[in-house]
Amino acid sequence: MALRNAVMAALLEGEASGYDLAKGFEASVANFWMATPQQIYRELERMESEGLVAAQVVQQERRPNKRLFSLTEAGLEAVRAYTAETSSKPMALRDELLVKVQCVDVGDLDAVRAGVTERVERAAAKLARFERMQERLLGGRTEDEFLATADRVGPYLTLLGGLTLERANLQWGETVLKRLDQRAAALGATQG
Repeated sequence: MALRNAVMAALLEGEASGYDLAKGFEASVANFWMATPQQIYRELERMESEGLVAAQVVQQERRPNKRLFSLTEAGLEAVRAYTAETSSKPMALRDELLVKVQCVDVGDLDAVRAGVTERVERAAAKLARFERMQERLLGGRTEDEFLATADRVGPYLTLLGGLTLERANLQWGETVLKRLDQRAAALGATQG
C-alpha cells in the first residue's frame, strides 16, 4: 500500500495542513500506518502535482502561511479505485523483537526481557490511547448505535483493528515475560 492511500484516507476527515495530517496520523491512522512528517509533506507535494489534492493558502499573523489540503474529485476517484482493487496483499510482518525472542536461548536474556517489557509498556499506552479514541468516536452511544447512525464508520472499524492488535501485543508480551521468568527459575533450580 502506498503512503498516498493512507494520506487520502486521512483527508476523508476533511481539509488539513501537512502539519495537521502529520499530527493527525497519530490520532487517526496510527493503528494501521506510520509515516514521518517529512514523508507526508513529500507525498502531499506529489499528490498535488498529480491533481489528487488541492491546496488553499491561509494567511496567518505572526506565523508562516499554511496550506490546507483537500481531496479533489480526482483524489476521490483514486480512493474509489483503490478500494475497488480486489487483491490485497497479506500483511508483511518484520519484527526485530520477534527475531530476538527466537534467539533468546543463546542470546542475552536480560536484553530480550527488557525489549519485551518495553513492547508491553508501549502496547499498554497505545491501547489506552485507542480506548480514549473509541470513547470519543462513540460519543456515549453503544457500538451498534454508532455503526447504524454514523456518517462514516471506516475510522471506527480500523480503530477496532488497532485495539485488537494492541491487546494481542499486550497479551503476547505478558505471556513471554511470564514464561521467561518461569524458565529462568527452573534453570536456576537445576543449576543450584
